[in-house]
Amino acid sequence: LSPRIQLTPFQSEMTRIFHIVILILVAVSGAAVSYAADKKTPAVRFEETVHDFGNIKSSEQTLEHTFRFTNTGDAPLVIVTVSASCGCTKPEFDPKPIAPGDSSEIKIRLTTRGIKGEFDKRATVRTNIKGKDRKVLLTLKGLVIPLAD
Repeated sequence: LSPRIQLTPFQSEMTRIFHIVILILVAVSGAAVSYAADKKTPAVRFEETVHDFGNIKSSEQTLEHTFRFTNTGDAPLVIVTVSASCGCTKPEFDPKPIAPGDSSEIKIRLTTRGIKGEFDKRATVRTNIKGKDRKVLLTLKGLVIPLAD
């Protein structure tokens, strides 16, 4: 049999502290890996972000366009708000979360009353995505041509 090494009280205490430090490091690294694996995020991809109505005769009509999008992330996507650049633009959207892989739409109505010539109206979509991709700008544009007298 091999002889047993006798540790001093100091060496015993240092060995115990070493084992505690190793256990803490293992626990922290495991938690970090688990956190990284659980960090799922939504992502959005619009089919288009600009719609051009072209030439529009008359300035007394309501135009409508539907912007379709897909949640390309791996967590639910939430459209928090859609705010228009002016009172002539009215967005409609479903506030329910969109599951990963699912699609939805934002409908925007534009009243051209009072608009003459070219227009470029915007709606800002705010989502639950973190960082620079949180906002998406949707644009409606066209040219209102006055009716001939």
